Amino acid sequence: MTDETLHVLAGRYRESLRRAVYLIRSLDAEGELSTGQVSTLNIVAEGSVRVSEIARKAGVRVPSATEQIIRLENAGLVKRTQDVKDARAVLVSLTAAGRDALEAANHVRNALLGAGLATLTPAEQDAIAHAIPAMNKLNAAMTG
Repeated sequence: MTDETLHVLAGRYRESLRRAVYLIRSLDAEGELSTGQVSTLNIVAEGSVRVSEIARKAGVRVPSATEQIIRLENAGLVKRTQDVKDARAVLVSLTAAGRDALEAANHVRNALLGAGLATLTPAEQDAIAHAIPAMNKLNAAMTG
């Protein structure tokens, strides 16, 4: 593809992602956890992580991530512990209640999106399934 074609494709992809973000936020509107909380819990579910890493992955500043972690900790969904490798750092991990809440939130999201996917033709469903690996590769390339 030419640079111009890639530029146009990038614009179309960004617009699709923007709409997808709004869709996900609307799915969370009725849930007990906000979109930001579910996002943070999904990051923490990958393993114990520093607040700075949560902020980087969520695309927010460290103070915003810290506020989110404090709210989640107060709700009993995450816990903070000292990093044994660096006494100045804190690691955040899921509690059992956090894992249960995240599972429930992701189940609701997946059920709602699954219902939407059911309205597509099998060919459209396959197109989305086949696009996901390329989208994941693009995401990885963009996050370095």
